[in-house]
Parts: sequence; structure tokens; C-alpha cells
Amino acid sequence: MVREELVAIGEGILDEEERGRLDHLGEWLRQDLVRLQPLLDDRRARQRKSWALAHPASRLCHEGLTLLVNAIGRDPAAPGFALPADPASDLAALLVGLEARGESALTRLALDRYLRLSGDYPQARLLSLFGTCHALSGARRALQRRPAPDQDPEHPARLAESMAECRRYLALAERIAEFRFPPLVIAVGVSGSGKSRFTAGLVARLGAIRVCSDAERRRIHGLPPDHPQAAASVPAVDIFSEAATERTYRHLASCAGTLLDAGIPACVDATCLKRWQRDLLRQQAEARGLPCLVVSFEADEATLRRRIEKRARSQGLDVANSLALLDHQLAEREPFGDEERLSLVHLDTTADNAAETLVDLIEEHVKLV
Repeated sequence: MVREELVAIGEGILDEEERGRLDHLGEWLRQDLVRLQPLLDDRRARQRKSWALAHPASRLCHEGLTLLVNAIGRDPAAPGFALPADPASDLAALLVGLEARGESALTRLALDRYLRLSGDYPQARLLSLFGTCHALSGARRALQRRPAPDQDPEHPARLAESMAECRRYLALAERIAEFRFPPLVIAVGVSGSGKSRFTAGLVARLGAIRVCSDAERRRIHGLPPDHPQAAASVPAVDIFSEAATERTYRHLASCAGTLLDAGIPACVDATCLKRWQRDLLRQQAEARGLPCLVVSFEADEATLRRRIEKRARSQGLDVANSLALLDHQLAEREPFGDEERLSLVHLDTTADNAAETLVDLIEEHVKLV
């Protein structure tokens, strides 16, 4: 696919500078194929034919509006379209389709939601490879739509339009392939502190993918990640035991490390009451030479208790048990050490501008933009 797309685009581009950029992209893709070959081999059993083959009339709807027709935007004319591939290829096609239409926030939300539901974080390492390929397919399609000079009275205008679209897709391919230094954000706070609500905003605004302890704790015990009430039909298991908690945090660290390796900013949403838990997560960034920010989400105790009571009632949970859990967390939390304070910021989640403050803090401390 890479070879044929590059050849087809190269034949339609006359500008020498653009040919040089195309050659650079081709070399990056060849190197990335070599680098990722072990992961591709390990995931070979996951390969399947594109979802787009069986759903050619798919639609992507958001808030009642149809945003994409043929939502998994695979090109039937693309080389290798009918061959089995890693599911990351379909996901990358969706993300490229959204990004090409200026839907950056929705691109990030789709990726965040998909990874949380699937738990397939290693797939993220393949997205730049497949995404670059799909962006090249978009560039090739744009060139193929060029009108013939003797068949279209509006040839110059339509030719300019096709070439502009081709260049947009090539620029997108370059952005996808660009080397990044992603940050790690560690959200710390007891129940009701607001960390989950505020970190959710980082997805659309900064592109950070959340790794949520609630979802991952349930997943590693065979429970549905997003529907705790569904666990009633599953045999009882103590998912909050000391051993289960250690296993959960090691899994969170692994997921965060995988996202960082993929060049994607990661945000771990967990209580992180113990210093060893925060250290384990922080080491994922430090071992890779990447920036890390520890955000302590805070609120006065009266606010915490009020939020917990409201949430328990809305979810049909026992209020007394929920408040008892809060008391346990407040008693168990360990103070931040001197080394942690080098990357620590405090956020008052009762402040009116708390969401904007959080984004500003991250941009300032980890130079995300």
C-alpha cells in the first residue's frame, strides 16, 4: 500500500519541493514499518478484514448530526483494501477522516472513548503508521479527481481545488508522522474532588487520552469497564484488595507508558493516595525523558461530602457507604514528597475558572503547545 500510494502521488506532483517531502514521508514509513514489525507480528492473530467492507453505508453521527458518510473512510480502490489488517487501520481511517474535516476535538474524543471501551492501548502505537497511510490515500484520491483539460470548461479552478486538497492530505500525513514529546499528567484526588470531571476536558482541549482506574480495575477482573452495575451477574471478587490495587496501578502504568511510546499525551485518572502509586506512574515519563505533571485536585471537606452524597443518590448507591469510603481515603492519603513537589500543582476545583486554570497549568509546566 505504501509503495503504490507514494508512486501514484509522485506521478501527479510536479513541484520538486513537494516531491522531496513525499520522499521524506516514504523513508519515515519504511523505518516505522521496521520499528513496528515486532508489534505487528505479535498482533497478527487480531487481523481481520476492514469493517468498512461489510458496512459501506455507515454513518458517523454526533449530537444528532451526521458528520461522516462512510464513517470508516477506507478507500475501496486503495492497495490491499480487502486484505485482513490490524483493527488499528480502521480506527486510524476514522481519525484521519475526522481530522481532515477539521474535527480535532471529536478526533480526540473518539480515540479516548475507543481505547477506554476496548482496553487495546497497544493499538495506539500503530495509529501513526496507519494514519499516515490513510492520509496518503486521501492525497491520491484528490489527484485522481483532477479534471482533464479538454473535458471541463472550469478546468483551472477545479485543478487548483484538487491540488489544494492533495496538499492538505499530505500536510496531515506529515503531522501524523511528526515526532512528539508527549507529557504525562497524573490526576490525584479523593472521591468527589472533581478529577474525573476536569480531566475529561483535557481530552478534547489538549488531546490527552485518559487512563481511568475505575475502568481498568474492573477490566482486569473481567468486569465491564463502563457499567459497574452490570457486575451483579459476575461472581463476587474483591477488586479493592491490596493485591488487586497493586495490580491495577501496575496496569495503569503500563497503559500510560504505551500511550507515551505512541507519542500521545496520557492522563492517569486515579486517587493515587499512596506515594508508591504516584512514583510508579511518574517513572513512566521520567524513564522516557518526557515531561510529567502531578495535579492535586482539591476541595474543602464539606464540598467533598456534598458531591459524594449527590453522586450516590443519582447512581442509586448507599450514601453512608460512599461517605465512609471518602473518610477512608482522607485518612489513607500520604503527603507529597520533596521529589514529587518538583512537578506538583494544586487545583482548587471549587474555583469558577478551575477548568481554564488546569489547561493553563499543563501548558505552562509541560510545554504542550
